[in-house]
Amino acid sequence: MLDRLIHAERPDELRRGLRWLYGFVRPQRRRIAGLLLLSFAATLLVLLQPWLTKLLIDEGLLGRDYHTLLLVAGAMITAGIAGTALAGVNRLLHTRLSGTILLALRSDLYRHLQTLSPAFYGRQRMGDLMSRLDGDVAEIQRFAVDSLFAAVSSVIGLVGAVALMLGLSWQLSLLVLVLVPLEALWLRSMRRKVEARTRTVRERAADVSSLLVETLPAMKFIQASRREATERDRLDALGARYLDDLLGLQRTEFLTHAVPSTLTSLTRAAAFMIGGWWVVEGTWQLGALIAFSTYLGMATGPVNSLLGLYVAIQRMSVSLMRVSELREAPAEVVDTGEARPIPRTWQGRIEFDGVGFRHGGRAEAVLDGARLTIPAGSKLALTGASGAGKSTLIDLLHRHYDPQAGSIRLDGTDLRAIALGELRRAVAVVSQDIVLFRGTLADNIRYAVPQADETAVREAARRAHLDELVASLPQGLETTLGERGQQLSGGQRQRIAIARALLQDPCVLVLDEATSAVDEATEAAIIAEVDALFAARTRILISHRAATLVGCDLRVSLEGGRLDLLPPAAEPA
Repeated sequence: MLDRLIHAERPDELRRGLRWLYGFVRPQRRRIAGLLLLSFAATLLVLLQPWLTKLLIDEGLLGRDYHTLLLVAGAMITAGIAGTALAGVNRLLHTRLSGTILLALRSDLYRHLQTLSPAFYGRQRMGDLMSRLDGDVAEIQRFAVDSLFAAVSSVIGLVGAVALMLGLSWQLSLLVLVLVPLEALWLRSMRRKVEARTRTVRERAADVSSLLVETLPAMKFIQASRREATERDRLDALGARYLDDLLGLQRTEFLTHAVPSTLTSLTRAAAFMIGGWWVVEGTWQLGALIAFSTYLGMATGPVNSLLGLYVAIQRMSVSLMRVSELREAPAEVVDTGEARPIPRTWQGRIEFDGVGFRHGGRAEAVLDGARLTIPAGSKLALTGASGAGKSTLIDLLHRHYDPQAGSIRLDGTDLRAIALGELRRAVAVVSQDIVLFRGTLADNIRYAVPQADETAVREAARRAHLDELVASLPQGLETTLGERGQQLSGGQRQRIAIARALLQDPCVLVLDEATSAVDEATEAAIIAEVDALFAARTRILISHRAATLVGCDLRVSLEGGRLDLLPPAAEPA
């Protein structure tokens, strides 16, 4: 029923998104039923107050009945305390339910994002992804819980208020029947404007986030280039665009709600004029007029809330489509149910058999029928011009992509038949950009093997020659590193990556420009350590430095989509 209310340009996508959302709401149906019962009880108590006020005035005050006055006053106090208690319990349970659904929605979307290839992230702005994961998911959750609960409470309140209004005066109750169609027509006319402006504001917010994500990590370079003013001007310009569009949305939403509010005020004024005339003429009681006016406010409030739900649907539909674009982004690599673990006895023999691969939208193939066998335990140097596809070849080996033709085998087994987690344990990649997280040094070393105990971490750090670094830190391995480990030198970061690989215990180790950030002497020391620590493992080295590749058993060139064996590199004089 809900998707019929959403007249969007992509109804199928919205319906799929609503089914996804319902999948997280359905498991909470018992909590939702309990909250609905609490809301029903709380609404009844609210509806009771104006009727008690009527009795207090007409039967107690005007009727000069002190006993009735005390009874009604006591009932009002009891109803007020009960209402406050119910509201407190309702708020706590509502917050718990709302938070549970929000975390589940965000976790599911994040889980899908974890399956997407590097090519997907190369096409996206990080700020926009953050905006969708944070703002849009929260907007969907608010609609799923807050708006719909408010709508149910409004329906209960509206039905109760109208029933009591009819009991007081069916003639004046006709005012509500005039009010509702006028408000509905106005809100329908404003729907598309709200939707369009909401989408624009979300995109402007993503622009600001993207600039911050792009420039904050590069602040050192910006300062060195003396471009602080330029980047500040860019931020100010994007902020001004965001503010202009936000004000436009606020104006649109103000107009959307202002007309219904004005109509409500006119309706209440008309009720007071007509009902007041009856009281003056003596045909109606003062308490009844006050109660009717209160119930009219209770009725028009829910009417506005229900009609405001129509606007909330448009805001939610924008967020749902933005999130659906991420959810429906296809994963290029799928971990099949038949995938099996890798035996620890595997040696690391790699075979490229007629492998073909090209990135989407590019005419030239990265690999075009490439064939190569890398013997287990050998040390291979992979060379090629910048952009030839060396890193893409490693991505294929790590199954961030799958070949579009041919196959890659590890110890005779097609990579697609190996569980992804097992494959990425067996093939360790140390790249040029060492990723470190805010956390202890020990946590960073055990990142790929979180179950490793303290003894194993210390041994890996010792074998990776991190003793000097550990000794220099105030709390040793338990010292918290700054964000991305920027206070560490290139050599220290490389040794942390090697310690990670040691804990991972792979049968294949790839060094993808891993030593480019250090000088040649440090690089030679690191390579020697790698050879000593991984002597029985297959090692693949990628580097633009000729000295790095000396001593390899095999040299392979990637050019024109082919893998060609080259003569061994000469030893330095």
